[in-house]
Amino acid sequence: MTHHPKPDPACLDLTQVHWVVSSHSGGGGDCVMMGTAAGHVLIGDTKNPSHTPLVFTPSKIRSFLRGVREGELDHFTSTG
Repeated sequence: MTHHPKPDPACLDLTQVHWVVSSHSGGGGDCVMMGTAAGHVLIGDTKNPSHTPLVFTPSKIRSFLRGVREGELDHFTSTG
């Protein structure tokens, strides 16, 4: 496995990132967007696209998404 040091998000050329927004977002501009740069996954906010995105390794994102799919994080979205 190749280790990629985590890049400084402030040094990434974000103009070259192809951002993806979920089709489930409803298009209201209050969404999470994801893209890739320097071998890492970026997570940004569509309402504040000029803000520095969060940067994660692909393995961290895979673990996070697995947890979401398996319902491990459902309690964060409950309104009760």
